[in-house]
Amino acid sequence: MSDGRVMVFAPAPQLTVTIEQHHDEPELHVHPGGQGIWQTRMITSLGAQVTLCAAAGGEVGRVLSPLLELPGVTLRLVMREHGSGWYVHDRRGGTRQEIAERPGTPLSRHELDELYNLTLAEGLRAGIAILSGPAHPSVIKPEVYGRLAADLRANGCKVIADLCSRHLAAVLEAGISVLKISHEELIADGTATDGSTESLVKALLKLHDDGAESVLVSRADMGALALFNGEVYGVALPRLTPAEHRGAGDSMTAGVAAVLAHGGPMEEAVRTGAAAGALNVTRHGLGTGHVDAVRVLTERVELTPLKKAS
Repeated sequence: MSDGRVMVFAPAPQLTVTIEQHHDEPELHVHPGGQGIWQTRMITSLGAQVTLCAAAGGEVGRVLSPLLELPGVTLRLVMREHGSGWYVHDRRGGTRQEIAERPGTPLSRHELDELYNLTLAEGLRAGIAILSGPAHPSVIKPEVYGRLAADLRANGCKVIADLCSRHLAAVLEAGISVLKISHEELIADGTATDGSTESLVKALLKLHDDGAESVLVSRADMGALALFNGEVYGVALPRLTPAEHRGAGDSMTAGVAAVLAHGGPMEEAVRTGAAAGALNVTRHGLGTGHVDAVRVLTERVELTPLKKAS
């Protein structure tokens, strides 16, 4: 049983630099970023604690490392010899424009061994683990995720994966408690032929058969789909005006993890995840949202049964 703590595996966080326009003056925002970081922010916003397992190095890593010391987060950091990833985005015109980006160099064998060991220990200590993906698949090999999922699950840890492609295939083979994935990723992987509900329901059932106990599929403003407790549901989200579409899926994953960390049922986890994802699009900060707003929106998430899972 988890005590309200989640271990987030974020092997390659990035340094993010974003230029905003505030009134007549430009503003520079420098933050840690990447899927695991955005999930971590939302989990702590929802009242759970996080142990963040990550690696950072090089000139960028020296700037990034102190920024990873986030409130409510226990940082377990492996210092690397080579560079962490980064990106620079310009949002002064109202939309996000990429200026330059580097995902970071692959982890060495010794760095990976150290990160693996501390991640395994902290995951077992927390009882709930999120395996988040790197900015680019080359940074860390899929088999690392497969071994982590297998070792964590074999020792009683619930594993939540937010992955796609070969990294997803690796953890499905090991078996996971919850999978969060977008409909775009399912189509790109060839698991779904298109974005229709019929095609995506078939994909959910296949993912369940392949090793995911529960599956949550985000699909932008069309509402989500979820498979849990042997049934597929349509998840109707509250309609909100978007300010930033990026990060909604990561907030959805975080909402699920926060509820499960406190021993809540999967239905509540799905509702909370959907509400957190919907709220995130109203904010410019990725992986952010006020807990009271998430709670109010959770009450407005509707689940409609669509199909029984075999």
